[in-house]
Amino acid sequence: MDLLYTSTRNSQGGVTASQAILTGLAPDGGLYVPERIPKLTIPEKALMNMTYQETAYEVMKLFFTDFTEGELKNCIQKAYDSKFDTEEIVPVKKTNDAYYLELFHGPTIAFKDMALSILPHLMICSAKKNQADKEIVILTATSGDTGKAALSGFAGVAGTRIIVFYPKDGVSPIQKQQMVTQEGANTLVVGIEGNFDQAQTGVKQMFSDQALAQELAAKGFQFSSANSINIGRLIPQVVYYVYAYARMMAQGELSEKEAFHVVVPTGNFGNILAAKYAKEMGIPIGKLICASNENKVLYDFFRTGNYDKNREFILTSSPSMDILVSSNLERLIFEMTGRDDSRDRKLMETLSSQGSYQITPEMKERISDFYGNYASEEETASTIKELYRREGYVLDPHTAVAACVYEKYKNESQDGTKAVIASTASPYKFTRSVMTAIDSSYDCKTDFELVDELEKLSGVEVPQGIEEIRRAEVRHKTTCQVEEMPEVVKGFLGI
Repeated sequence: MDLLYTSTRNSQGGVTASQAILTGLAPDGGLYVPERIPKLTIPEKALMNMTYQETAYEVMKLFFTDFTEGELKNCIQKAYDSKFDTEEIVPVKKTNDAYYLELFHGPTIAFKDMALSILPHLMICSAKKNQADKEIVILTATSGDTGKAALSGFAGVAGTRIIVFYPKDGVSPIQKQQMVTQEGANTLVVGIEGNFDQAQTGVKQMFSDQALAQELAAKGFQFSSANSINIGRLIPQVVYYVYAYARMMAQGELSEKEAFHVVVPTGNFGNILAAKYAKEMGIPIGKLICASNENKVLYDFFRTGNYDKNREFILTSSPSMDILVSSNLERLIFEMTGRDDSRDRKLMETLSSQGSYQITPEMKERISDFYGNYASEEETASTIKELYRREGYVLDPHTAVAACVYEKYKNESQDGTKAVIASTASPYKFTRSVMTAIDSSYDCKTDFELVDELEKLSGVEVPQGIEEIRRAEVRHKTTCQVEEMPEVVKGFLGI
């Protein structure tokens, strides 16, 4: 039976998976959610012997039911191939007190590759299935990692163009260099004078601008999204939590049905929501530990039930988490209301007009499996230094936030359950923050000198994605004010 998708703001009538992927955002401004979360149908013992690609098929076939077996396997094989630097795709590395799920072995050395390697293939297949006759314009806001991963996935893909907006002064130097050196005539990278939330709001406004949509349609274009609001990005993320469970069983670290916690450094909420979906599919995940940096809007939400973006926006060493409006949280809110689209819509309207909303005690009870905490900048740096000193293992700042929060959870709960920490980026993407955390004397070196120092210190070879940008030409120099974003889009499309 086909699994359909409904909007969080209008659950009447559903669309197919391919229609949801192609559209990105629902016409009413809501996010597409599956009508139900399917249960895994593969026995756990069989799961233990599967490759990442085979696991991906077993998960995705249950969500993307209007894709044929051949179509879906083709998308998977094109996505998870030699562009990853390990056949495992996502290794699980054990330390003394945790298991790190390394999600950064793709071409842009961040976890966004896990979904954005497959999204272009899903989208082109979706366009063919729905007889789409317009060129797809991918419109994306990034806090650092989505941008490059999306650019890498869509560059040169026929029938698509991609426009990425990023906060000009809110990403790491290497993140910026990765984006502005991107090749491909169908790509545009734009730095905005503002923060990620402003870029994300600007993109959402363009999606809901019906006059702009008609103007684009008249010229043969249609918008879609590569942000985690697109269900075609969220579902592939479910796969690696299923795979982590299978790998740990295969390695003898977990027995069948043994519970384990998942710790996720969280900004836009998509990555931890994927873990929640994996849990609902039948994976024995216990606590979903939501780790925030000093922009701790989610920590406050899980503690108080009040979501309040009315606060100072702080630039931190973990920029991909510098977010005050966590878009994917709406999908969880929808479930917390009992899938009541009118209540969800009212809460989102209150957030838009007042900058905050309060959930009921009943709703809060429905998320009792979540735990939230945060790490300060000092705690993040200390975690990087201490783990390197103790075990020689180097974390990026985002993963360090998660590791720090996990320690806080253990100290609070005295819970000895094993935990998987989502390691979301390579330390090579944040060399200055990482190296100066280990030893402040490194601060006098350039970012690329620090790349070489990190290789010596860690014993991990410099990733190809970093080598490629050392001397690459800067191709994208466009900047704009937030209110100028629509005009920049139209200029790139020749409208």
